[in-house]
Amino acid sequence: MIIPTPPSFITKLKFNNGIKHIRTSPHSLYNTISYLPGGLCKHLKVIPHLRTYCDTAVTQNSSIQIIMASGYRIEERGRRNTTEYRIFHRNGSGQIISPFHDIPLHAGTNRFNMVVEIPRWSNAKFEINTREPLNPIVQDVKKGKLRFVHNVFPHHGYIWNYGALPQTWEDPSHVDPSTEAKGDNDPVDVCEIGQRIASIGEVIEVKILGTFALIDEGETDWKLIAIDVRDPLAAVLNDIDDVEREMPGFLAATHEWFKIYKVPDGKPLNKFAFEGAPKNRDFALDIIDQTHNHWSNLVGLGAAVNKGNLSTMRCVGEYAVNQDSAKNILESIPDLNEGEPLSSDVDKWHYVKL
Repeated sequence: MIIPTPPSFITKLKFNNGIKHIRTSPHSLYNTISYLPGGLCKHLKVIPHLRTYCDTAVTQNSSIQIIMASGYRIEERGRRNTTEYRIFHRNGSGQIISPFHDIPLHAGTNRFNMVVEIPRWSNAKFEINTREPLNPIVQDVKKGKLRFVHNVFPHHGYIWNYGALPQTWEDPSHVDPSTEAKGDNDPVDVCEIGQRIASIGEVIEVKILGTFALIDEGETDWKLIAIDVRDPLAAVLNDIDDVEREMPGFLAATHEWFKIYKVPDGKPLNKFAFEGAPKNRDFALDIIDQTHNHWSNLVGLGAAVNKGNLSTMRCVGEYAVNQDSAKNILESIPDLNEGEPLSSDVDKWHYVKL
């Protein structure tokens, strides 16, 4: 059976009853499904968040693991478009892991692993759940409803691939001397500015170029600017000034996006440190080192800190929980199933006068 090409990061699908390959080729417009469980190749459809292809019966009755080019795997559980829906991670050996604690921060010299939470142009506010064991990716909830970022003209959804650096933590007890504000209690956020639209849960290697310092409700909320190392512009983007030269207007658009995106919810314009100017790569790298040290303290590898209600369960390494316990947590969420269709309100334009 011939199907349209899935994105290049997908190399194969793994079903609970065995690995079923989807052969991929970066040079062809089509790929071939070799086989699916029980020969169920009747009703192919797009999985909305992952933009890959599989059989309807399989998505409803089996857990599917998407194996990415990075070697990491993602596994969807629960009912889509509900608070039940979860995306879990596994490593290349198939072990269940935490994307917060078990994916290494460093991937090489000025190369870092980034966990994609929100693909470019999308609105659903997905994030690593720092409080739940295994730290699955979930959709944020406000006032009992799933959270979607508004389309504030001329911006549609998120204007970058948005995510976080694993093994970092903005310590809420630490007052940053440059912003004079405490950390926001989350991993450090990343805006990946390359040309490819990534997928939720994807782990990509990025180069750090600089950072904005958003002050969100009185807390420091760093917004790193980075680019996928595989992007055509990666070779010429090495620092924040290079972004303005090669992508004129993009940093101004990023500043505007963060400034206005909460206004449709009745909130004031967001504020920034440094008068809204982005800081350079070296400054950003110092922030990463600092927040990695804070994370080390959080998981018990350094000075003792108050971890509050954050989960520090790790699944690999010396203090790892056993895989049977991790599996029990994962399987406490029902198998993947379809949810209700999204409201058309997600597509509505909003206008802000500055």
